[in-house]
Amino acid sequence: MTIRQPDYGSNAHRSLPDRESWQALEHNPGPFVDWDFLDSVQQTGCVGDEAGWQPFFLTNTDGGGVSAALPGWIKHHSHGEFVFDWAWARAAHQSGLPWYPKLLVAAPFSPVTGPRLFGAETNRPAAEALAETLIKTVHDGGLSSAGVNFCRDADADILRAAGWLERFDWQFHWQNPGYRDFDDFLARFRRKARKNIRAERRKVAEAGWQLRWKGGDELDEKDIDLVCRCYLTTFQLYGNLPSLNHAFFSEAAARFGDRFQVCLAERDGEPLAAAIFWHDGRRLYGRYWGSLVDCRDVHFEACYYQGIEFCIRRGLEAFEPGAQGEHKIRRGFLPARTQSFHYIRHPGMRTAIARYLRSEGAALLHYREHLDSLNPFA
Repeated sequence: MTIRQPDYGSNAHRSLPDRESWQALEHNPGPFVDWDFLDSVQQTGCVGDEAGWQPFFLTNTDGGGVSAALPGWIKHHSHGEFVFDWAWARAAHQSGLPWYPKLLVAAPFSPVTGPRLFGAETNRPAAEALAETLIKTVHDGGLSSAGVNFCRDADADILRAAGWLERFDWQFHWQNPGYRDFDDFLARFRRKARKNIRAERRKVAEAGWQLRWKGGDELDEKDIDLVCRCYLTTFQLYGNLPSLNHAFFSEAAARFGDRFQVCLAERDGEPLAAAIFWHDGRRLYGRYWGSLVDCRDVHFEACYYQGIEFCIRRGLEAFEPGAQGEHKIRRGFLPARTQSFHYIRHPGMRTAIARYLRSEGAALLHYREHLDSLNPFA
């Protein structure tokens, strides 16, 4: 099969549309498809041809202005997506069909639900036209597929109506009904679960650890160095290639200011670990963690309990600590459904993947029953 690079027509761009047009399409897109985030990963080389994330920003214009848009990428691998299609790629190659390149609509490196078809809630026809363009791009460019990951309901309605294959999974989110403080939150737990959390926090304090928060506008170069070193240690620990770099963290701190937050863990006055967050005024997003020393209990404190306290202190409504992690349930994070949609070009692969998704979906519904049985609240 001949693989052709997709045509960048008048509505497709290698660089982002102008900031004003992009931001005007969504009132609160969340940090990870915010213009500043997408421009930062591009300007610092975290995405691009060499990274295997070739930008493919689609827009729809109406009366001279941008009426809909999407953050698209031509992908040459499946890293950094969090909707895993490795099995699909293997099946394609075993059948003599290339899986890469493919087209992805997503927030890079971020398993966070948000708008993908920008403008879908205010101009559905323009967003529908974007979805049609995605399918045309797959066929014209000889791509294997298109995926729209971690999309919101407005996007899902359009893609479902267009016949895309639907996939779902579970994450674990914390909700804030208006807690007064952390003890008020703990009061909801069954006695044993509450006792375990208090014991975990006590271990950290007794070991001499101190936690403090800094917003992006408070971080100095030494802090950025620590953030980057901690981030890299996690990837080295698991043998994965890091997606972000020092320049990105420096850029993110400068651009996002208070919306970029770092929880620093110190012992004997020396910062040795860091948890990295973003927030959008409504939700907190836990993204990265790393430590220069072995400190398992500090991980739970910095990534979960400190984040919960931050939300209560700031009056944020929810906290998304990242993908996966059944262990989060006993710490107060309950299952939440995420969704993605997929268009597969080859009819045989499309049929096989549809069958796979039916089986996977049944298993995930059964798994949800198990997750609900772990609910720690009284």
